[in-house]
Amino acid sequence: MKVSVIIPVYGVELFVERCVRSLLEQTLQEIELIVVDDCSPDNSIAIIQRVVGEYPHRLVKFITHETNKGLPAARNTGLAIAKGEYIFHCDSDDFVEPDMLETLYDVAKEKDADIVWCDWFLSFEKNERYMKQPQYASSMEALKGMLSGVMKYNVWNKLIRRRLYTDYAISFPAGYGMGEDMTVIKLFAYAQTVAYIPKAFYHYVKLNTTAFSNTYSERHLVELKHNVQDVLCFLTDRYGEALKTEMAFFKLDVKFPFLISDDKKRYNLWTTWYPEANSYIMQHKNVGVRRWLLQLLAAKGQFGLIRFYYRFVHKFVYGIIFR
Repeated sequence: MKVSVIIPVYGVELFVERCVRSLLEQTLQEIELIVVDDCSPDNSIAIIQRVVGEYPHRLVKFITHETNKGLPAARNTGLAIAKGEYIFHCDSDDFVEPDMLETLYDVAKEKDADIVWCDWFLSFEKNERYMKQPQYASSMEALKGMLSGVMKYNVWNKLIRRRLYTDYAISFPAGYGMGEDMTVIKLFAYAQTVAYIPKAFYHYVKLNTTAFSNTYSERHLVELKHNVQDVLCFLTDRYGEALKTEMAFFKLDVKFPFLISDDKKRYNLWTTWYPEANSYIMQHKNVGVRRWLLQLLAAKGQFGLIRFYYRFVHKFVYGIIFR
């Protein structure tokens, strides 16, 4: 197997058929699909089994959790039986272009790359936004880019050599789902050669209002802090003080979503989370002017202006005009 595709499934019956078809119709033939049923309460698995029946030439493995264990644990379950040279994670409410895996794999082999990443689409009901990613010549440059918030550490637009997981005992943080994609940071820390493809293949769907990433419960905040601390300890153990500035940027990046709101409680979270990182805001300009300005306004306590920005740009422009 060239690529193992891991697909965690939980409560996605409205979206999963498109996802699975896009994977079954990949131009790359030497792939295995690993469907992890995380005790899904709906008809998602029945839908997948029906669709899989139309592609008898494809290798598809089904694994079922007896209880719901969460997204990170489902990824780990898939990793435990994966046989592919490379691993690709696909969220079950998203979908991909038919040549994604073949293109990423070919570049990985050509460059002998441990990790290959690409651009992606942010998909709404009627429109899509092209999300450009940066290019870096080395894994360290990419690592700094992710910590600085310039490059996304999402797991789903990256093809990753399986031995990075096995050789360095890297797994996803079972029981701590919010921010579990930060595991990718550890993988980049061990990667030797990396490569980038300036083309979008992955469609990250923003229609699923029940998606895990759309919520911020008290439990999710605990999970997020746990994963942040885990990554910071990992980086400190591995690099000492060499990434001190980038780690401060990482803290700013983690709490930035609290500003994309008109909720005073979230503003308070921004204020209380990692205040030691605020002194680095003036250096944090490579994330874009708007993002930098919002952080600067927050540091000065100008949350009224932040609320106005949110209601105009995110509620009106993105919520009504562009959706």
